[in-house]
Amino acid sequence: MVKLKMDAILPKIKLSALLVLAVLSVVLILQNTQMVVTRLLFVSIGMPLAALLAFTLVVGFAAGVFASMYIAKRKS
Repeated sequence: MVKLKMDAILPKIKLSALLVLAVLSVVLILQNTQMVVTRLLFVSIGMPLAALLAFTLVVGFAAGVFASMYIAKRKS
């Protein structure tokens, strides 16, 4: 009986946590608009910090999705 309730509540908790993280990410990105210079090996790129934060957020999200897909594929 308890497991049935948790199965119904857990997706709502996950969705709420995802929405809170999304809102916090947008606020963080929009508050950092100053220009920064990013150096990667021999290349220097000047861009707004908001763009850099958004780029790293997307790359990190994509890496997490691909890692979870890889792990799920290995288990089956």
